[in-house]
Amino acid sequence: MIETRDLVHRYGDEPVVDGVSLTVDDGEFVVLAGANGSGKTTLVRHFNGLLTPDEGQVVVDGTPVAEDLVAARTSVGIVFQNPRDCFVAATVGADIAFGPENLGLDRAEIDRRVTAALSAVDMAGRGDERIDELSGGEQERVAVAGALAMDLDHLVLDEPFTGLDEPARTGLVDHLDALSGSGTSVVVVTHDLRDVRSLADRIVALADGRVAVNAPPGEADDELSSLGVRVPW
Repeated sequence: MIETRDLVHRYGDEPVVDGVSLTVDDGEFVVLAGANGSGKTTLVRHFNGLLTPDEGQVVVDGTPVAEDLVAARTSVGIVFQNPRDCFVAATVGADIAFGPENLGLDRAEIDRRVTAALSAVDMAGRGDERIDELSGGEQERVAVAGALAMDLDHLVLDEPFTGLDEPARTGLVDHLDALSGSGTSVVVVTHDLRDVRSLADRIVALADGRVAVNAPPGEADDELSSLGVRVPW
């Protein structure tokens, strides 16, 4: 479980996240919505200690993040919208394999995970291609595949459908659905609910750094629309 307790984060004197208390249960699929600047990305950067709260606390699987960063980052994976700076290898397959290799897995399991992750983002058979020769959307898919290959307890994706074509979007949705069903908690950060509304157990929307909506899909559509969230009708 991921839990934030009265979390506050400021840039200068302005609170970007302002007293947010939120839980994400194991296996739960949560959509974190809101307009640009509402605090979504700042909030999720606290889930594995990429940012430190000015006030409050983040707890992952019962352990405060501040007390064990390694445990938090082993348990919570985050894929951001612009992934180019996170690549560590020249080719697609080598980059996706990097995380599982550092877990000490045997070669057969690493290869299995890489193959499954590439298939999930509609890039099967492209492991030998150079990352710097891919389009922006293809690089986004590689970043997502790298997180999927880690087989994490909690997966956070920030605007993961940007730049993806329809087959890749469909494949990613199906894989996220399967992950959630197998017990992985999934948090998708977005301002557009079209791809994920049917998967969500709960929709949380931020406005000015505070929780404005925390409800199952369909119970707060009008309010979501007023917050700049695209709601499919």
